[in-house]
Amino acid sequence: MAIGMGELKKNLKIEIQGVPYRIVEYQHVKPGKGAAFVRAKIKSFLDGKVIEKTFHAGDKCDEPNLLQKPMQFLYFDGSSYQFMDTETYEQIALTENQVGDAPKWMLDGSQVQVLFHNDKAISVEVAQVVELKITETPPNFKGDTSSASKKPATLETGAVVQVPFHVLEGEVIKVNTQTGEYLEKVK
Repeated sequence: MAIGMGELKKNLKIEIQGVPYRIVEYQHVKPGKGAAFVRAKIKSFLDGKVIEKTFHAGDKCDEPNLLQKPMQFLYFDGSSYQFMDTETYEQIALTENQVGDAPKWMLDGSQVQVLFHNDKAISVEVAQVVELKITETPPNFKGDTSSASKKPATLETGAVVQVPFHVLEGEVIKVNTQTGEYLEKVK
Protein backbone atom coordinates (compact mmCIF):
# COMPACT_ATOMS: atom_id res chain seq x y z
CA MET A 1 0.00 0.00 0.00
CA ALA A 2 1.39 3.41 -0.97
CA ILE A 3 1.76 6.11 1.69
CA GLY A 4 1.15 9.72 0.62
CA MET A 5 2.72 12.93 1.89
CA GLY A 6 -0.31 13.75 4.10
CA GLU A 7 -0.04 10.44 5.99
CA LEU A 8 3.57 10.89 7.14
CA LYS A 9 4.11 11.08 10.90
CA LYS A 10 6.79 10.41 13.51
CA ASN A 11 7.81 6.73 13.95
CA LEU A 12 5.97 5.66 10.77
CA LYS A 13 7.85 2.91 8.91
CA ILE A 14 8.28 3.51 5.17
CA GLU A 15 10.26 1.95 2.31
CA ILE A 16 12.15 3.98 -0.30
CA GLN A 17 13.91 2.19 -3.18
CA GLY A 18 13.81 -1.13 -1.32
CA VAL A 19 15.29 0.24 1.92
CA PRO A 20 13.13 0.33 5.10
CA TYR A 21 13.21 3.58 7.11
CA ARG A 22 11.58 4.98 10.24
CA ILE A 23 10.59 8.65 10.35
CA VAL A 24 12.50 10.21 13.25
CA GLU A 25 11.34 13.80 12.78
CA TYR A 26 9.10 15.58 10.32
CA GLN A 27 7.93 19.11 9.60
CA HIS A 28 5.06 20.17 7.36
CA VAL A 29 6.18 23.30 5.45
CA LYS A 30 3.76 25.66 3.69
CA PRO A 31 5.79 28.36 1.98
CA GLY A 32 4.22 31.66 0.92
CA LYS A 33 4.71 30.71 -2.72
CA GLY A 34 4.46 27.24 -4.20
CA ALA A 35 3.06 23.97 -2.92
CA ALA A 36 3.36 22.61 0.60
CA PHE A 37 5.87 19.85 1.33
CA VAL A 38 7.12 17.70 4.20
CA ARG A 39 10.75 17.79 5.32
CA ALA A 40 11.61 14.63 7.25
CA LYS A 41 14.59 12.99 8.92
CA ILE A 42 14.47 9.26 8.29
CA LYS A 43 16.60 6.52 9.86
CA SER A 44 17.56 3.42 7.90
CA PHE A 45 16.86 0.07 9.56
CA LEU A 46 19.74 -1.45 7.57
CA ASP A 47 22.68 0.74 8.60
CA GLY A 48 21.23 3.14 11.20
CA LYS A 49 22.11 6.26 9.19
CA VAL A 50 19.80 9.27 9.44
CA ILE A 51 19.17 11.23 6.25
CA GLU A 52 16.98 14.20 5.41
CA LYS A 53 14.33 13.74 2.71
CA THR A 54 11.76 16.13 1.25
CA PHE A 55 8.35 14.80 0.21
CA HIS A 56 6.17 16.79 -2.22
CA ALA A 57 2.40 16.54 -2.80
CA GLY A 58 2.44 13.71 -5.39
CA ASP A 59 5.22 11.66 -3.79
CA LYS A 60 4.36 8.17 -2.57
CA CYS A 61 6.41 5.68 -0.58
CA ASP A 62 5.72 2.04 0.14
CA GLU A 63 4.90 0.30 3.36
CA PRO A 64 7.83 -2.02 4.16
CA ASN A 65 7.37 -5.76 4.60
CA LEU A 66 8.53 -5.83 8.23
CA LEU A 67 7.99 -8.60 10.76
CA GLN A 68 9.08 -8.63 14.40
CA LYS A 69 9.87 -12.00 15.99
CA PRO A 70 10.68 -12.76 19.62
CA MET A 71 14.07 -14.46 19.78
CA GLN A 72 16.60 -15.43 22.41
CA PHE A 73 20.11 -13.93 22.46
CA LEU A 74 22.56 -16.83 22.73
CA TYR A 75 26.10 -15.40 22.64
CA PHE A 76 28.61 -13.14 20.86
CA ASP A 77 31.17 -15.23 18.95
CA GLY A 78 33.70 -12.42 18.44
CA SER A 79 32.38 -11.27 15.06
CA SER A 80 28.59 -11.71 15.19
CA TYR A 81 25.70 -12.02 17.63
CA GLN A 82 23.85 -15.33 17.65
CA PHE A 83 20.07 -15.48 18.15
CA MET A 84 17.62 -18.39 18.28
CA ASP A 85 13.95 -18.55 17.33
CA THR A 86 12.32 -20.03 20.46
CA GLU A 87 9.61 -21.82 18.43
CA THR A 88 11.61 -23.37 15.56
CA TYR A 89 15.07 -23.41 17.25
CA GLU A 90 16.49 -21.90 14.05
CA GLN A 91 19.59 -19.79 14.66
CA ILE A 92 20.61 -16.56 12.94
CA ALA A 93 23.68 -14.33 13.18
CA LEU A 94 23.66 -10.52 13.10
CA THR A 95 26.63 -8.17 12.75
CA GLU A 96 27.62 -5.44 15.20
CA ASN A 97 26.15 -2.82 12.81
CA GLN A 98 22.80 -4.60 12.78
CA VAL A 99 22.47 -4.89 16.56
CA GLY A 100 23.57 -1.30 17.30
CA ASP A 101 23.45 -0.43 21.04
CA ALA A 102 21.41 -3.51 22.00
CA PRO A 103 24.43 -5.48 23.43
CA LYS A 104 24.71 -2.91 26.25
CA TRP A 105 21.41 -4.29 27.59
CA MET A 106 21.54 -7.99 26.56
CA LEU A 107 22.67 -10.94 28.66
CA ASP A 108 23.09 -14.46 27.29
CA GLY A 109 19.61 -15.98 27.25
CA SER A 110 17.68 -12.69 27.22
CA GLN A 111 14.56 -12.27 25.09
CA VAL A 112 14.73 -9.65 22.33
CA GLN A 113 12.69 -8.64 19.29
CA VAL A 114 14.44 -9.24 15.95
CA LEU A 115 13.14 -7.19 13.03
CA PHE A 116 12.93 -8.91 9.64
CA HIS A 117 12.61 -7.14 6.28
CA ASN A 118 11.52 -9.43 3.42
CA ASP A 119 12.43 -12.46 5.61
CA LYS A 120 15.97 -11.17 6.27
CA ALA A 121 16.99 -10.19 9.83
CA ILE A 122 18.02 -6.53 9.93
CA SER A 123 17.98 -5.25 13.53
CA VAL A 124 17.39 -6.02 17.21
CA GLU A 125 15.21 -4.29 19.78
CA VAL A 126 15.56 -4.91 23.52
CA ALA A 127 12.84 -4.29 26.09
CA GLN A 128 12.41 -0.64 27.10
CA VAL A 129 13.18 -1.49 30.74
CA VAL A 130 15.73 -4.13 31.76
CA GLU A 131 16.92 -5.39 35.15
CA LEU A 132 20.69 -5.71 35.46
CA LYS A 133 23.14 -6.29 38.32
CA ILE A 134 25.78 -3.69 39.25
CA THR A 135 29.26 -5.23 39.08
CA GLU A 136 31.28 -2.15 39.99
CA THR A 137 30.57 1.24 41.59
CA PRO A 138 32.44 3.45 44.05
CA PRO A 139 31.51 2.97 47.74
CA ASN A 140 29.27 5.41 49.61
CA PHE A 141 30.73 8.12 51.82
CA LYS A 142 29.09 9.49 54.94
CA GLY A 143 27.13 12.60 54.03
CA ASP A 144 26.52 11.61 50.39
CA THR A 145 22.76 11.76 50.67
CA SER A 146 21.92 14.38 48.06
CA SER A 147 19.56 12.85 45.52
CA ALA A 148 20.85 15.22 42.83
CA SER A 149 24.38 13.80 42.92
CA LYS A 150 25.13 10.61 41.02
CA LYS A 151 27.99 8.17 40.60
CA PRO A 152 28.90 5.85 37.69
CA ALA A 153 27.99 2.17 37.95
CA THR A 154 29.16 -0.61 35.63
CA LEU A 155 26.49 -3.22 34.89
CA GLU A 156 26.97 -6.94 34.21
CA THR A 157 26.69 -6.28 30.45
CA GLY A 158 29.50 -3.70 30.56
CA ALA A 159 27.21 -0.66 30.18
CA VAL A 160 27.88 2.29 32.49
CA VAL A 161 24.96 4.28 33.94
CA GLN A 162 24.70 7.08 36.50
CA VAL A 163 23.06 5.96 39.75
CA PRO A 164 22.27 7.67 43.10
CA PHE A 165 24.86 7.31 45.87
CA HIS A 166 22.70 4.92 47.96
CA VAL A 167 22.88 2.22 45.23
CA LEU A 168 25.58 -0.35 45.99
CA GLU A 169 27.65 -2.93 44.11
CA GLY A 170 25.86 -6.26 43.72
CA GLU A 171 22.36 -4.73 43.67
CA VAL A 172 19.96 -5.20 40.77
CA ILE A 173 18.54 -2.06 39.17
CA LYS A 174 16.03 -1.18 36.44
CA VAL A 175 17.39 0.83 33.51
CA ASN A 176 15.57 2.57 30.64
CA THR A 177 17.29 1.22 27.50
CA GLN A 178 16.12 4.14 25.32
CA THR A 179 17.81 6.82 27.46
CA GLY A 180 20.34 4.76 29.47
CA GLU A 181 18.91 6.21 32.70
CA TYR A 182 18.64 4.53 36.10
CA LEU A 183 14.98 4.06 37.08
CA GLU A 184 14.94 2.26 40.44
CA LYS A 185 16.38 -0.50 42.60
CA VAL A 186 14.74 -3.92 42.27
CA LYS A 187 13.39 -5.05 45.65
